[in-house]
Order: sequence, then structure tokens, then C-alpha cells
Amino acid sequence: MFRTALRNVLAHKARLLMTVLAVMLGVAFVSGTLVFTDTLSQAFRNQSAKSYDDVAVAVEMDPNPEEARKTPGLSQKVVDELAKLDGVTSVAPRVGGFAGVPDRNGRLIGLGWANKGANFTPGKDGKDRAYAFTAGSGPVEDTQIALDKDTADKGGYRVGDTVRVATNGPVKEYTLSGVFTTEDGAVNAGGSLVVFDTAVAQKLYLKPGYFQNLTVSAAPGTDADELVGEVLKVVPKTATAQTGTALADQQAKDIEAGMGALNQILLGFAGIALFVGIFLISNTFTMLVAQRTKELALMRAVGASRRQITRSVLAEAGLVGLIASAVGYVLGVGLAAGLRSAMSAFEMKVPDGDLVLGATPAVAALAVGVLITMLAAWLPGRRAAKIPPVAAMSSVHATASTKSLVVRNSFGAALTAIGVVLIFLGAGQGGDEGRMLIAGGAFLTLIGVIVLIPMLSRPVIAVIRPFFVKAFGVSGKLAGLNAVRNPRRTGATASALAIGLTLVTGLSVLGATVGTALDKVTTDQIKADYMVSMASGGSLSPEALAALEKAPGVTAVSPQQAASLEIGGDYVSASGVTPGAVEKVLKLTVVNGSLSSLGEGRIAVEEKVAAKRGLKVGDTVPVEYLDKQKGKLTVGAVYEGSEFVSPVLIDRKLIDAHEDPAEIREIFVSTEGGASAANERALSKAMGDNPAITVMDHKDIRDSFGGPINMMLNIMYGLLGMALIIAVLGVVNTLAMSVFERQQEIGMLRAIGLDRRRVKRMVRLEAVVISVFGAVVGIGLGSFLGWAIGETFKNSLPGYALVLPWDRIGLFLLLAALVGVLASLWPARSAAKLNMLSAIKAE
Repeated sequence: MFRTALRNVLAHKARLLMTVLAVMLGVAFVSGTLVFTDTLSQAFRNQSAKSYDDVAVAVEMDPNPEEARKTPGLSQKVVDELAKLDGVTSVAPRVGGFAGVPDRNGRLIGLGWANKGANFTPGKDGKDRAYAFTAGSGPVEDTQIALDKDTADKGGYRVGDTVRVATNGPVKEYTLSGVFTTEDGAVNAGGSLVVFDTAVAQKLYLKPGYFQNLTVSAAPGTDADELVGEVLKVVPKTATAQTGTALADQQAKDIEAGMGALNQILLGFAGIALFVGIFLISNTFTMLVAQRTKELALMRAVGASRRQITRSVLAEAGLVGLIASAVGYVLGVGLAAGLRSAMSAFEMKVPDGDLVLGATPAVAALAVGVLITMLAAWLPGRRAAKIPPVAAMSSVHATASTKSLVVRNSFGAALTAIGVVLIFLGAGQGGDEGRMLIAGGAFLTLIGVIVLIPMLSRPVIAVIRPFFVKAFGVSGKLAGLNAVRNPRRTGATASALAIGLTLVTGLSVLGATVGTALDKVTTDQIKADYMVSMASGGSLSPEALAALEKAPGVTAVSPQQAASLEIGGDYVSASGVTPGAVEKVLKLTVVNGSLSSLGEGRIAVEEKVAAKRGLKVGDTVPVEYLDKQKGKLTVGAVYEGSEFVSPVLIDRKLIDAHEDPAEIREIFVSTEGGASAANERALSKAMGDNPAITVMDHKDIRDSFGGPINMMLNIMYGLLGMALIIAVLGVVNTLAMSVFERQQEIGMLRAIGLDRRRVKRMVRLEAVVISVFGAVVGIGLGSFLGWAIGETFKNSLPGYALVLPWDRIGLFLLLAALVGVLASLWPARSAAKLNMLSAIKAE
């Protein structure tokens, strides 16, 4: 039986090629993902270990703001005392924060959030072990800085050049004293590193004479754990200390966790490919078994058991899976190498190191490929073994029994019904719990629809068919009839496209709906022409606010200054704003009172918060500020909630008196004549052309909010592309085998007058019908899921209303039709080339 299976594989090389390609794609993504993440994890672990090679103990200050007021950092006295401990050879104290450098065109180099500044801490030899200088030396004066090599190269800077540096304060100019290489994580993440003289860094980021953290180096033989205990006796109680080895291990774990999201995305690609490939594989083996019905019946007649027949089919599938897995693993290794190189396109530096070719990716590739292929082939093999020999010999094509169709459709209907109920329950509940219900319901519904898809093919294609008959005549009619001749085959072929379009349509509907709502929020709630913020996501300096207030053409300016108040024992987030200007830059609907009362030292409270706490205009409430100072404030207005301010509004001058430094997240600016290139330029110039500050108009604001959605859409479009490739393979396979089975029929059609051109058209239209059928199912199910997921965001997104992106839906249908046309090129040509007489005589 094994020899028979091997001969069958060799006899159907061309037809099994499509199956090999489908399995190969999925396996390539699985193995490539595992190799890629193993390689990156190992590279970052090695880098982390190297960074802490000579670190015995690392000390960090508690980031808690309240503790920071008591002890702002590690003082120079602490550093000096640590240096006197037995076994300590050196102490390297550090302080840092955001720092950005522009290129020659004034654009920020790096990713914003990964642009860092730090201090230069030379030892007795005048060197800082954290930086290996390739040119010049470290900064030792207030006017000097050093840059990492990548940033210097991107900006075209050389030692001695003047460099503009942006921090949270005004832009300043420094002289470049040196260029260095480093293992710093910010640089490896695609950011930049600016190194200042220690006194300058302390003034910029903390407080003169204090540091945020430090590392201690020890002489060989020093017990690091014992040294930790000695260090803890010296440092403040708000500081933590651990060994360099423990810190390196912790960073390695953090790296593993950080790689998890990327790993899941790539494995998602692999899962979709394999899931879609199952239908192609099952379809292939179903057709191969159907074509060999008489052969299998003869084997049964000469003594082969049902189990042997099933094993023969599974052996074929195993061989195909083994070949596909081996090729897929090799492609996966190439994919891993390509992904590593592609990361440079996103300005992410990957540490040097070889590809890690462990046993796990190879075993996983072989196991996944072989098992998936055998699983998909098991049902066709089992079905073939159950056909009685006499019945099989009397008919080439065995039809499915009524009982099997009833069982299949009942099972599919039950799954679909349960899934739909869960989706409706999730949509009604909303929130994270609702989305979890929808995820479970979507999975069950998708499986149920796939099980039901053969039954759905007849009514759906019956609706589509008249358009083809009217447009293409006899060829269109024959194509429609052929498409429903074998509903199981048609359904399995259309499933690949249906799955891909379900995912993409669902996210497209969600993206269009949320995007429209965001547009409405931006239009309805922002009067200002511009929103100003830091590229790093950090706080703007009060100097930036003052500069904008004095900028030419500015008519109104108000910050959104983050603050916190304790009202009635509970902390409530507040926004420090400019009275008289906030209502000019934001559309705030006042329910009671007046926002002008903010100028009188009163507060405005959001309607829901006021109702929850029983507050109304005129009420006086005791408050406690973040610095523990207490006072009383009167409610001057109640307003409807806004996405751009906190639940409580207060004059920013009141906040400035209790919170230092000010935490200004955004500044809203209105200008004469509205948004224009000239006004934007004037604002940038007023702030000293700071490359770290972004000036966004309404479109930019919308894009910033919609960025994550657009990223997810792009990922889903990638999934659609992969599903389309497998769908094309499936349609090609189905049509090729269908043409082979229908040789006599095609010969007879040719004999009664159907010319080669119409035969080609018939096969092409059959492919288009199947593809459009899959697209209709996928688009319908995807739109339903998009609506359901959108309902879970309804309460948290003002102006939410379902939007169906008809332009994209139309594009998806056209794309599906194009898939059918492309997939039919080879089968249609083969059908047209059949010899009329030979085809009629074929069995």
C-alpha cells in the first residue's frame, strides 16, 4: 500500500503541486517566525549580557512622584560613599530624559519616544565604559555634547560642528565633542542618544547634584549578593538594588515579553495560511480520490481493507506534507533573514549575531506541515474507504448520501446559530468582556458558515448566475451550472477567499466607522486650528506655551495641563486651562453655569462626574492638591464630556502653584485666517523651530488617533494577500481537476458547436462565479462582525455610527473576480486545447 501511495504521488505531481505550495506557505511563516524571534531574542540577550559584563550592582530610584519629592535622586554624597565600599572599583551615576537632534532639513532624527539624553561619567582614566568613542571625546564643558554614530551619520555631523538639541525646554546649540558607539537600548530601538556633561544633564532632567540611577563595578572575586546588602545600607530607602546578573536576566525576560506581540502577529499569518490551506488540501484529495474510485474499488475487491485504503491516502498526504514542510522550512529561514534585514527600513537596529537555527523551528515546521496535510486528507480517505466495491465500480463519481448532507448541514447550522447568539450578546454587553464573547462567536460562526457553504452555494450562485447569462450567453449559463454541480467542491474552493475577506471586511468596516467618528470628534470638539505636542509623548515646557501666546497671528491659546485633585477622598484627573481661551479653542457644551467663572478661581465639572458626586453650580468642595496643600473650590460650571480634556477644568495658574514642573500634554492654538502653511511656520518659528515639537492641524490630529487602526488594517490586508494567493491555487486546482473529469462533456460541447473561445470563456466564468461567491459570503460575514465589534466601542466613542465602506467592498468584489480570471488562465487553456475525439472517448 505504501508503494501504491508513492506511485500515486508521482503520478499526480502537477495536481499535488498546488497542495505543496499551500502547505509550504504556512510552514514558511511558522518556521520563519520561530527562527526570527529566536534570533532576535538571542541577539538582544547577548547584548544585554554584554551591557552588564562589568556591572556588579545596579541601583534605581523609586519613580513614585510622592517619594521623589522627599528624595529627588541619588546624591553625589551617596556616590562618593559607594565608591569607598570594599571591593568597589568604580561607580557610574546616570541621569537622563528626552533629547532630540534634527537633521540638516530640520526634521527630528529617530522615533521620538526613543530619543534619549544622558550624562557623561568618566572614570579615573577619563573614559566612560558605556560609550566607545570612534571620533573625538566625551563632553566636559556646558557647551559640548556627544552623539551616537548612527545619529551623527544621519545628520551629517562631524566633531566640531554646531548641533541644535531639543529637550523639554527651548532648543539650544552645542558643539559636538565626540561620536561614539553604544549598546544603549534607545539607539537599538531606532532612536538617538545625546550625551551631555553631567552638570548639564542634571539641570535638564532632575536637579543639580542628583542622579536617577547608577551602576557599581567591583574587583574580581567580590561577592555581588553581599555587595548588594552593603549598597542598600548607603542608598536612600526609596532606592532598589540588584546584581548586574539579575538585571541582565530581567532585561532578557522583558525582551522575550516584548517579542511576544510580533511573534503573535507573524504566527497569525501562519495560522491563516494553514487554515485556508486545509480546504485546498481536502479539496485536492477529495477530487483525486473521486477520480480513482474504480481503482480503489478494485483494490478492495482483491483484498485491501478499509483501513488500508485510508492509510494509503494518508500516506500520500504524509509524503506531500513532508516535501512541503522541508521546502517551507528552508523558505522560512530565508524569510527570517529577510525580516531581520527589513527592520532597518523601520529604523530599528538589530544587534549583530548569526541566525539561530534551533531544533524547535525545524520540528515545528515538519510536525505542522505533515499533520495539517494528513488531517485535511483524512476525511476524503475515510469517505473513499466506506464506498462498497460494487457500487464504486458501477460509477466513477459517488454522490454524497442524504444522511451525510443532513448531518453536515445540521452541524453547521447549530454552530452558526450559537456563534451568532454569542456575537449579539457581546455586542449588547460591550467593553472587553463583550469583545471576548464576539471573538468566540466569530470563530464558531466562521466554522459554521464554512460547513454550510456547500448548501449556500446554490441559492447565492442562483442570484449571481442571471447576470452572467445575460452578459455572456451560453458560456455564462454553463459556467453557472458547472459551479453548482459539485457544491462541496465549490464550497471548499470558495472558503479560502471567504475567510480572508471576512477578516479584511470586518476590519475595514470597523476602521471606516471609527475613522468617521474620529473625524466627527475632531470637527465637533476642536475649534482650534492646531494642536501642539511633544514628539516623544512627554510634557511641553511652560516656555513653549509662553512663546505660542506671543506668536504673531495667534488669537487664542490654551493648554491641556494634566493635574490631579483629591475631591471627597478620591483623586480626580483635572485639566489646567487658560480661562477665556479654552472655550475659543475647544467646543465645550455647558449644561449649567459659565466657563468664564474659571477666571474667578472656580472649577468646571463634567456632567457625569457632577451627577455621580451630587455636585451642582455654586457648591463648594474641599480639595487637596498633589503637594498635599488643602483648599476649597466652588463649582462654576457643569459641562458635557470631551475627549480632549479631563473631567474637571481649573485655571492652570492654580495648578502651577501646587505642581512643579507643569505637565502640559497639549496646547490648542487658534490663528487668524485658520490653518495655513504660513501660520504653521509662524508657530514653529515662535517655538525656536524645535524639531521635537509637532504642530498638527485637524487632519494630522485625526491621523494620530487613527494610526493604530490603519496599522491593523495594513496587517489584515497582508492576510488578505496571502489568502488570495492560496485562493488562486485552490481555484486553479479545482478547475484543472474539473476539466480533467469533464473531458467527455467538453468534447461533446465542442462536437455540437461550442468553439474553443467559448470553452475558455466557460471555464473562466466558472472560476469568477466561484470567486465572487466566496467574496459575497466573506463580505457579508465580515460586515456583520465589523458592526458587532463597533457596538462594543459605542459608549466610549462620541458620534459613533455604523459606516459601510462601499468603495472598498466594491474593490474587494472586483479583486475576487480578478482572482477567478487569473486562476482560470491555465485550466481554460487546457480545456480549449483538448482534442474533440480523444475527449469523447476518455473515461
